[in-house]
Amino acid sequence: MGRLDLSHNFLTGFEKQVWPSGSLQYLNLENNFLQGTLHQSFCDMINLEFLILAQNNFSGSIPDCLGNSNSFISILDLRMNNFHGEIPRFLPTGLQYLGLYGNQLRGQVSRSLVNCTSLEALDLGNNKLNDTFPIWLEKLPNLQVLILKSNLFHGPIGDLESEFPFPELRIFDLSCNGFTGTLPSNFFKNFRGMMDLDEENTEITQASNRTHRDYLYHVSLVIKGNEYDMGITSIMTSVDLSSNRFEGDIPNSIGNLSSLVLLNLSHNSFLGRIPAEFAQLQQLESLDLSMNRLIGEIPGLLSSLTFLEVLNLSYNHLAGRIPIGKQFNTFPNDSCCGNPDLCGFPLSKECGNNNESPLEHDDDDDSYFMSGFTWEAVVIGYGCGMIFGLLIGGLMFLFEKPKWYVNFAEDIAQHIAANKRTRQKKRRGLRMN
Repeated sequence: MGRLDLSHNFLTGFEKQVWPSGSLQYLNLENNFLQGTLHQSFCDMINLEFLILAQNNFSGSIPDCLGNSNSFISILDLRMNNFHGEIPRFLPTGLQYLGLYGNQLRGQVSRSLVNCTSLEALDLGNNKLNDTFPIWLEKLPNLQVLILKSNLFHGPIGDLESEFPFPELRIFDLSCNGFTGTLPSNFFKNFRGMMDLDEENTEITQASNRTHRDYLYHVSLVIKGNEYDMGITSIMTSVDLSSNRFEGDIPNSIGNLSSLVLLNLSHNSFLGRIPAEFAQLQQLESLDLSMNRLIGEIPGLLSSLTFLEVLNLSYNHLAGRIPIGKQFNTFPNDSCCGNPDLCGFPLSKECGNNNESPLEHDDDDDSYFMSGFTWEAVVIGYGCGMIFGLLIGGLMFLFEKPKWYVNFAEDIAQHIAANKRTRQKKRRGLRMN
């Protein structure tokens, strides 16, 4: 028997004799209630290529014997268990997928991974790994998925050293860590896996050239604000650097990733302007730059991103009129809130009759003058004018009454006298009766 699939059941334990250790190539026990440490018997399966134990309650450390030199394991899926300790010092050199997401692993990323030249997907997310960015992973020629999210990684990314770093990378997730510093300007320059993908080049290899073609790599991704555990049939290109402490300008080279679908740089300290080069990301469906320190206007060319479904630019220091047309007519109010100097739809703040943004003529003398022409100045002007008018009028009446005033006074006097005579006649009539 070469294949045993007992996934998605209610198993709580097993006996070693359940499977023939010599001939088994594929073992899938995913999504059960298995617990305890991994038995030595797993290491005795000398022909095992696929070991899938995800979504159980296994605990203890990951046995070092899984990485012995005789191992043929290419798929090792241990996601969402309770493994602790460190990642084994030695791992099977033929690994194509390593899934350790959602455990309690500590320490550093195992350097033995640099020998896994066939590795296509590495998911170490949601552990307690405490390390700097493993820059040496850039040398892996087939790595397409790198997920380090929700750990204790720290420090700057550093400059890439290879001539063609991460040449096939298509999912890059460093979110929810403690990375700091600026992103090197050329960091994304050679991410060829996110550039100009055609339909024939979107299929991930997924070890399908081996034994079992129905297994999909599983990764945990945040897509348009929601987290999903996904089996990947075709690679979704994604860059997520959110919830770190990156600073400085956003690299313009991100604009070269023309096949990028998801981009999340939120909750950092990025400065400067939104790169106009983002208008080249014609496949982009979700863009989140919220909670940074970005300034300036929103590039008008972003309205050409016809696939953009989710936009979040909130809580920055952006200014001017929000672009209109196409996708920008569909975004809600909270997509741009928290930018006091922004105006126009979808915000309730109108831009007025002036189509120019408040920042377009900051250095112009007229603009400078008008910026100080406030309501206080208007009130002071009216007050001074009223006092001046009363003073001049008093002087005029003191020395000579103008003709218009004399005529007006005579008309008023005649009108009062006529009214008085009318009232006297009415009183006399009442007395006679």
